[in-house]
Amino acid sequence: MCCGLLVAAAISAALVAAGHDADANPQAHLPTAIVSLGDSAMSGEGAGSYEPATDGPHDYCHRSAEAMIHRTGITVAKSINLACSGAIAANLQIGGPGQYGEPSQATQLAKIARTYNVKLLAVQIGANDNPDFGDVIRDCVLAWVDPLHKSCAQTDGPAWSRDVKAMVPKVEKSIRDLRSVMHSAGYANKDYQFVLLSYASPVTESMKVTHPFDGCPLRTTDAKWGRTVAVPQLSAAEAKAAADTGVRFLSLAQATAGHEACNDTGAPAWENGLTVEMADVPNGLDDHLAQQSFHPDAQGHREFGRCLGQFYAKSARTGACQVGRGGTLYAATG
Repeated sequence: MCCGLLVAAAISAALVAAGHDADANPQAHLPTAIVSLGDSAMSGEGAGSYEPATDGPHDYCHRSAEAMIHRTGITVAKSINLACSGAIAANLQIGGPGQYGEPSQATQLAKIARTYNVKLLAVQIGANDNPDFGDVIRDCVLAWVDPLHKSCAQTDGPAWSRDVKAMVPKVEKSIRDLRSVMHSAGYANKDYQFVLLSYASPVTESMKVTHPFDGCPLRTTDAKWGRTVAVPQLSAAEAKAAADTGVRFLSLAQATAGHEACNDTGAPAWENGLTVEMADVPNGLDDHLAQQSFHPDAQGHREFGRCLGQFYAKSARTGACQVGRGGTLYAATG
């Protein structure tokens, strides 16, 4: 009977051990990686140093070597940027469309999740969906060009709140689909961090007097509406999407305070103003010509990346990138 008990105990221990193995991340033995997905704000648009295959004339994802995912300071074997300029939420979804002949970002992630031990998904998406932030900025520029044109705060402002609310379910579907991709690859939620980031304000009403000629042809009233109304409402909507889906949230709504394009503080700008890419002029007057406009520059991405790395090391569910006394970003929580 004694021996029978020992055998039973051994079998039980083996079953428990097998159960633990079944629950373990099957990619745990692979090289570690952190991965970014999303649109131009995450791809590195405006930061230069683009991967040649994504710098036109057929692919304009503009994935930059300076993108924030490469500047987090997180110790991993590789940082991987899947974000693509112009992406909408559907481009991150299972079965969703790809861009420029690429598969959807969810499909690309599926391969990476089996090749690496992914420790972080950093996602920034939604601005190109219902609110269409790029078109709103274009309206703001046109309002400055034509004195008789209504301000963009008047033309786009009334629908802004409604549009960002309509964006939320699209972002949530993208999050759930990316979770499903990771689950299909054998990951439990505890095996990696999922951080949804909001967007930074590219401009401020506190602009230099010469701002129209320095790359910010905007009315100060419109710039103020963007910084104090549009960006905070967009950030709140992203925070709701994160809360609804149970992922972490990092706000960039205040990340560029005093460092916006054309600011009058004397501090270096972390955002580009209106930028025309002369190399694309021969390709015609299309959207790619000014694609880098009103996006974070390389320094901005370095600051955002540092903040993301700090947030990764913390346990709080939510945080915000804020400018500290030394003029650099830090991750505030609580």
